[in-house]
Amino acid sequence: MDKSTWSRERIATWESGKGFLLCLTVLLVLGSVAWLFLIKGLYLLPEKMCEGTLERSVVTQVLPKARSAEDGSDRRGAGESFSFSCYVHTSNDSSLWGRADVEPVTREKWLESYRGSGDRNRIVSVSVDGIEALARLDDRNAVAGVYVPCAPPVAADFNAPETYAVITEVGVDGDTEATGTALRQTLTDIAYRITERSYELAECKEARGFPVELPRYEDD
Repeated sequence: MDKSTWSRERIATWESGKGFLLCLTVLLVLGSVAWLFLIKGLYLLPEKMCEGTLERSVVTQVLPKARSAEDGSDRRGAGESFSFSCYVHTSNDSSLWGRADVEPVTREKWLESYRGSGDRNRIVSVSVDGIEALARLDDRNAVAGVYVPCAPPVAADFNAPETYAVITEVGVDGDTEATGTALRQTLTDIAYRITERSYELAECKEARGFPVELPRYEDD
C-alpha cells in the first residue's frame, strides 16, 4: 500500500470516528432536552407559593416529576366565614391541595371527625402550646390536619358561645414522591404553615406565638 492510499484510509477512518462522536453528542443533547422537557414542570413553579406558605422545594418532595405544573391560591370572607385555599396541579394528574377555615368546632369534635372508626381511619397526632396536628396512616388517602383555637373578630350572636378555631386540611391526590412517615410529616408541616398564615389573615383576637416547627412524628 502506497503512502497516499494509507493516508486516505486514515483520514476516512478519522472522519468516520468524528462523525460518530458528533452524532452521539447530538443524541445526548437531544435526550437531555427531552428529559428536561418531561420533568421540568415542578421546577418552573415559583420559589414560594400560597402567599409564602408553600415552597417549591417542599412540593418536589411530595409530588413526582411532571412535564408541567400550575399553582394557585384564594382567600375569601372574614371573621367566622374566613377561608383560604391553595393548590398545585401537575400534568400527570397528581395534585397537592390545602384549605383553612375558621369554624365553630371544639378540639374534641375535630379529632373525632378524623378518628371515626375502623383501621381505615387510623391517625397519628402531636400537639404543642394548644396546637393540634394529625395525619392519616394511609398513603392512598394521604391527609394531614392542624387545629388552632381562634376567636374571630366578628361572630354571629347565636354562635358566640361556640369555641372557634382555624382548621386546616392538606392532602395529595394521585402518585406521590414521598411515602410513609416522610409524606405525613411534610403534609403536616404544610398544613401548619397555612394555619399560621390563616390565623393572621383571619385576624384572630388572641395574640399567639407559633413554634418554629411541630413535634416530629415517630417513624413507622
